[in-house]
Amino acid sequence: VDIMAGPPVRWMPLESNPEVMNKYISLLGVPTSWQFTDVFGLDPELLCMIPQPCCALILLFPITQDYYEAFKDEPKQEVSEKLFFMKQTIRNACGTIGVIHAVANAREKIGIDETSVIGKFLADCGKLDSSDKGKRLETDVSIQNLHKQCASEGQTAALAAESKVDLHFVALVQVDGCLYEFDGCKPTPVNHGSSSEETFVMDAARVCREFMAKNKNELRFTIVALSKLV
Repeated sequence: VDIMAGPPVRWMPLESNPEVMNKYISLLGVPTSWQFTDVFGLDPELLCMIPQPCCALILLFPITQDYYEAFKDEPKQEVSEKLFFMKQTIRNACGTIGVIHAVANAREKIGIDETSVIGKFLADCGKLDSSDKGKRLETDVSIQNLHKQCASEGQTAALAAESKVDLHFVALVQVDGCLYEFDGCKPTPVNHGSSSEETFVMDAARVCREFMAKNKNELRFTIVALSKLV
């Protein structure tokens, strides 16, 4: 789905696979006590299996052009000033952008080392606007190389950067008392209403169900949770 204008900068797609994603975030500089795990279902008893504390869910879902046409006329939302939000300017980089949104918006809980790859990137972004944050990622050779390294691994054969991909990652994170959806191809984060650390998983699961309800004939949905395991 061609959702970005301008000359294409393309990366290889990242797989929604905890093993691959955990190697990736470790190389980025996320403490190894924080790990991605599979979410096996959205029923309450399966959600209870998600390790706590959980700071983010990342949803992989199929997209169409209609999906992005639908939000063009949405009114601008009230969002917390604490949010880290970046636009996606690189095709197939939605996996990395989903990871960055998850980590950046929970960095106080996670404890990011400012000298790490991700710590330096967040510091360099500083007060840049969302578009300039996206452009900053285009020039970050360290993140690009780590993405390429991890995207070439996994259980499925790595797709070439030129491949047409109709799957997309979004991150769901609770920030400042609200549940936010972070999608680098939308103009702003989406505020899905009030939430707390205690209700975050259930609240995020509700949003995931809404995504699935819009495309009931699709089975290509995958969810991973970023939790503290140790």
